[in-house]
Amino acid sequence: QVQLEESGGGLVQPGGSLRLSCTASGSIFRVNAMGWYRQAPGKEREFVATITNGGSTNYADSVKGRFTISRDNAKNMMYLQMNSLDPRDTAVYYCNAEISSTLTRYISRPYWGQGTLVTVSS
Repeated sequence: QVQLEESGGGLVQPGGSLRLSCTASGSIFRVNAMGWYRQAPGKEREFVATITNGGSTNYADSVKGRFTISRDNAKNMMYLQMNSLDPRDTAVYYCNAEISSTLTRYISRPYWGQGTLVTVSS
C-alpha cells in the first residue's frame, strides 16, 4: 500500500504566504515525478507545478514567480511554498506522484492525496 498525504493548508490573507507539504508513505520502491494540482470551487482540477526526482521543475504561468516547488528525496516529501497569495489561488490543493511499490518495482503508477484546502481571503 502506498499513500500520499498533504498538510499545511488553511486561511491566509491576500499577499500572505503558506507552505504545503506532501508525504509519500507505505511500501515504496521509488518515487518518480511529483506535482501539485488544485481545484477551485466549480472548476476543473488544474496543474500547478511538477518536479522530477532530479529536481527539474515546471510551473503553471499563473503561479510562476510566486510559488516554489521542492522535494526531499530521502524523506519522500514534497513542498509548495506559496507567496503573494491572491484570492484566485483559493482551491483544494492535491499532491500527485508517480510511484512504484515494492511489489511492482519498475512499474510506476500515479497516486493522489486527499487534498488540503487553501483559502485566501481578508
